[in-house]
Amino acid sequence: MIGENCEVLVVGAGPVGLVAGIDLAQRGIDAMVVDMRTSFDPLTVRCNHISSRSMEIFRRLGFADKVRSGGFSDDFPHDVSIRLTTTGQEMGRIKIPGRQARLDGEKGPDSWWPTVEPPHRMNQIFLEPILQKVAEGTKGLRLCFDREVVGLKQQNETVVASINSSDGTARQITCRFLIGCDGGASLTRKQIGARFEGDAVIQRVQSSFIRAPGLTERMLAEPCWAVLNINPRRSGTVYTIDNDDRFLVHNYLRPDEEFETLDRDRNLRIILGVDSDFEYELLRKEDWIGRRLVSDKMAEGRIFLAGDAAHIWVPMGGYGMNAGIADATGLTWLLDSRLKGWGGAAMLDAYAAERLAITRQVSHFAMETAEMMIRNRAAVPPEIEEMTPAGHAARGWYGEQTRELNTPQYCCVGLNYGYYYDKSPIIIYDGEPHPPYSMDQYTPSTVPGCRMAHVTMEDGRSLYDHFGDGYTLVRTKPDAGLGLMGAAGALDVPLAVVDLPPSDLYEHALYLVRPDHHVAWRSQQEPDDPAWVLETVTGRR
Repeated sequence: MIGENCEVLVVGAGPVGLVAGIDLAQRGIDAMVVDMRTSFDPLTVRCNHISSRSMEIFRRLGFADKVRSGGFSDDFPHDVSIRLTTTGQEMGRIKIPGRQARLDGEKGPDSWWPTVEPPHRMNQIFLEPILQKVAEGTKGLRLCFDREVVGLKQQNETVVASINSSDGTARQITCRFLIGCDGGASLTRKQIGARFEGDAVIQRVQSSFIRAPGLTERMLAEPCWAVLNINPRRSGTVYTIDNDDRFLVHNYLRPDEEFETLDRDRNLRIILGVDSDFEYELLRKEDWIGRRLVSDKMAEGRIFLAGDAAHIWVPMGGYGMNAGIADATGLTWLLDSRLKGWGGAAMLDAYAAERLAITRQVSHFAMETAEMMIRNRAAVPPEIEEMTPAGHAARGWYGEQTRELNTPQYCCVGLNYGYYYDKSPIIIYDGEPHPPYSMDQYTPSTVPGCRMAHVTMEDGRSLYDHFGDGYTLVRTKPDAGLGLMGAAGALDVPLAVVDLPPSDLYEHALYLVRPDHHVAWRSQQEPDDPAWVLETVTGRR
C-alpha cells in the first residue's frame, strides 16, 4: 500500500476537475487531481460552448487567450442556421460573431454584454488538451491518471481515499478536503449518501460523431457553427467541430421511438439531406438521454461535489460543463480561506447554500428550454418543404419563430451573469431585492449576492482584473474604508482596494466583493463595526 498526502484531492480530470486543480494550485494549495483513465483521451465531443462566465474565470487563471485562440479559424462565423436539412434551404439564422468578427466590432445578440470576455464556441475535444497542458505546467499541482477511487472515509480532520491502478497497485491518499468531479456515475456522491432527484427522462437523442468530407461544400447557405434541421420527417442539430469535415449530429427521438429500433444511418441522412451515395465515417456513437437530476446535497463534512457529480441536465448551450466550472471556482476560494486560516467554518457551509439553489434553478431552465424545443419540432407545418406560396410562407414564419425560440439558449446573458445568492451565511444583505433572474435577461446590479456589475477601467482592463485573491474593497470615495482596511489587517483577511468613480450603478461608497465576483456587502458609509462585517463575510460568526 502506497501512502500519499495532499491538502485537496480532486477526483476527476475533466474540465471541472482540471479547473479546480489549477485554481487551487495557483492559490498555493497542495492539490492533486486523479482520474481513472489510464491516459488522457479528449475524443469525447460533448460540450460545444464555453460561456462568458467560464471565459472570465479562465482570464483570472491566466489562459483565456489560449482558449479563445483554439477551435475554429479566425474568420469562421459562430452563427446558428435554421434549415430544412443541413444541405437544404435556410429558413432563418442567428448571427453570432466569430473570433475575428468580434475584434472587428461586428454586432450580435451577445455582443452588448458587459464583459471583456464574451462567449467562445469550441468543442470540448479542443478545450480539454488546453486545460491539461495548463494543469501540467501549474506549479504545485499533481495530475495523475490510472488512479481509480474505490472508497472514501472521513476521519478526524481528514479524508482518506482508497485508490487502485490498472497494474494492481493500491494507494491511500490522505487529504484535508476532497472535491468529487467524477461525473454522473460519481462514486463520491454515493459515498456521502447523496442521491439524484428530478426527472429521469426529458428527451432521448441518437448522437453521432462523424467525418463527412464534402458535406460543407454541399451546403446551400453560408458557413455556420450549428444547423437546426427541421422538417416533417426528422429533426436534428448538426454542430461543426473543426470547420472542416468533422460534425456532431443529434437526432431527436420521438416519444414512441427507441434507440434499439432506430436506423441511425437512414435518419442521419435525412437530417443531412444526402442520399445513399454520400459517404461518411462514423467516428463514435454519443447517444444520450436528457435528464434533470440534481443531487439532494452537494457536501458532507470535508467532501464536496461539483459538475455532473452534482447535477445532470439536458446538454444545451454547454450549461452542464460551464455550471460545473462555476461550482469548482465557487468552492476553491472557500477552501483556500480555510486552509490559510482567514476563513471560518461557515465558509464551507456557504458552498451548498449558494450553489445548490442555483443548480436547481438552472436545471429547470434547461428542462423548460428542451420541452419548448420539443413542442416546436412537433409543430412543423406539413407544407414546409413545398415549393409553393404556402410552403414559402410556412418557411418564413416557422424560421422566424425557431430563431426567436433558440436565441436565448445560445445567447443566454441572464444565465451567465444574472444568478445571485440570496441565502448565504457569508453575505450581508441590505433589503434591496435582487433583479429578476431569467435565461436571456440581465440587469447589472451591486445588490449583495449578485455578480458585481462589470465596468471596463480607464486602462482598458476589466474591473475584475484589479481584484485580489481574497476580498476586494471597491470604493467610490477614495478616502473611505479605512476602518475596514484596518480590521482586515488585524484579522489577517486578504483585502485588495480598487477605486471607481461614482455613477448611477456604483452609487454606494463601499463594496466588499468576493474572489468569485459576487458582492458580499455594500454601504453608503463606513460600518460602525468593521470587524463584525469582515468576521461575517469570512464565516467567523
